[in-house]
Amino acid sequence: MVDISRKILVTGASRGIGKAIAIGMAKRGYDVALNDIERQKDALAEVVKEIESLGRRTVIVFADVSNKDQVTAMIDKISVEFGHLDAVVNNAGILISGDVEGLKEEYWDSVMDVNAKGTFLVVQAVLPLMKKRGYGRIVNIASIGGKHGAPEQAHYSASKAAVMGFTRVLAQEVGVDGITANCVCPGIILTDMGRVNLDDPAVRKSWQDKTAMRRIGDPDDVVGAVAFFASDDAAFITGQTLNVDGGIVLS
Repeated sequence: MVDISRKILVTGASRGIGKAIAIGMAKRGYDVALNDIERQKDALAEVVKEIESLGRRTVIVFADVSNKDQVTAMIDKISVEFGHLDAVVNNAGILISGDVEGLKEEYWDSVMDVNAKGTFLVVQAVLPLMKKRGYGRIVNIASIGGKHGAPEQAHYSASKAAVMGFTRVLAQEVGVDGITANCVCPGIILTDMGRVNLDDPAVRKSWQDKTAMRRIGDPDDVVGAVAFFASDDAAFITGQTLNVDGGIVLS
């Protein structure tokens, strides 16, 4: 029997937004390749259980997305296990806070390597698979921080702005191949990484007050936008960024 189910790769899938996307796409009928670094293996195993309980296939692919050799091996494994990829969600990301004057060079490099270079390396590795079939959906998770930024996040803001710029050019290059590329820009979302901003009750209230919907986002709030861009409903949409922030950035 020919397997015609849709296949998707989600990077940084062990927790937070990545976990929500992986499970949300499984609920929509996708088989899911789950990526994260190896120390997240126990958390990934829990995601596998949830997805398999939905009757979907999974494959775990450990890789540091900032390492080209590991990314290449990851895509090779997915190709063997799944045969093809319909969509990829570049969600893996890190945030290490620090003001510009005191920011360590290695923190700048680490954030840029994972958030920006990691997106590039995964896309570069997956494009041959998508071009071969003349079909692909690339969804890059950026951030409203890449549009406006916040104190102590200059490097994070720069990395997410880079993702958006990269996506706009990518869309122009691969549209002729039947591949779309779009960005989802989450706002203030209650995740382990988001708690960097939200542990202080006063800071949390401040962000709530800035949001039209007067609440902090949940990882599940991001899933619908990703699913849309990954679907055929978005077949004529490419090179775009969509804010999912409850009404902070009104554009």
